Amino acid sequence: MKRFFNRVLKWTCIICLWWGITSTAGAQITVAGYKRYFAVIKYENKDQLVLRKFKKDDAESFLIVDPAVLSTQVIPVGNLSPKVLSWQDVLSYFKDSPYVKTIKDAARLSGSLQDAGIIHGFPKEKGIILTIDLCPSHKPLDRVIFTSLITEFQRTEKPVPIAISISGRWMLTHSSDLKWLKELVSSGDILITWVNHSYNHRVSAKAPLKTNFLLEPGTDLDFEILGTEIAMIQQGLMPSVFFRFPGLVSDSQAVAKLLTYGLIPVGSDAWLAKGQSAKAGSIVLIHGNGNEELGVKDFILLLKDKQLQVQGKQWMMYDLRQSVEEEFGQ
Repeated sequence: MKRFFNRVLKWTCIICLWWGITSTAGAQITVAGYKRYFAVIKYENKDQLVLRKFKKDDAESFLIVDPAVLSTQVIPVGNLSPKVLSWQDVLSYFKDSPYVKTIKDAARLSGSLQDAGIIHGFPKEKGIILTIDLCPSHKPLDRVIFTSLITEFQRTEKPVPIAISISGRWMLTHSSDLKWLKELVSSGDILITWVNHSYNHRVSAKAPLKTNFLLEPGTDLDFEILGTEIAMIQQGLMPSVFFRFPGLVSDSQAVAKLLTYGLIPVGSDAWLAKGQSAKAGSIVLIHGNGNEELGVKDFILLLKDKQLQVQGKQWMMYDLRQSVEEEFGQ
């Protein structure tokens, strides 16, 4: 019973804290009753999957995904007639979709202690999928990453598609940086797929990987996942169906549990700060939270090296969602 009340208190405190921040910033979005909820609905003339049910500004709402293209939306429930599904029903009903095929592929590759899930995109194309991690940090956003991207691609690819793995605690302390990123999206300079990167992103400098990050004993995965999604929605961000494990560390049990939230783990085959080279189709990982100077420097050098190819449209940035759709689509 004590554990139950502690959990309720934690959720209540974080939601109240977010309400204070968003009210101060002028974003009057409230989220209540947020929970995992699977159902199929007919929306925009096709079957779509409901992932979450909640109240947004007192209106009953769904977070849905189109299993064919992996795009997500928050929509009002209105007069929709959802057919409630179990997670196993979801896997069966949408078994031929890129979404479920990716889920099953991630489950098959979940045994490694690092890099579970998607780690590579287009193997035959010239270009990369850029993922930028925003772990908790007291340092400001590395804005040079984004300004460099915009400068290099403004004539060949606008908006520039990127994926940002964002943690709840980073959002709490970087309101001006987050506002700046949203302005870049509004101006049409970049297109962001927002990836859940857990809420707390705890890490120990001494613990071995098997008991570190989200594998730390006592971790509340439900809060780490749903608490971050709540924070995203309150900040006007659209949660995607992707999740990046902090440190890229997970085990088969953690991956199995994550998948039952309808989320797809994203790893990387090119963590630049670790000396991994970006190849055609690589999912490149850099940190934009001010804590990875080497990775940012390597990425800027990579952009300069590919400058002529960028200008000739021979080296592109690819959308993470499109990568999955093309890899597993019919």
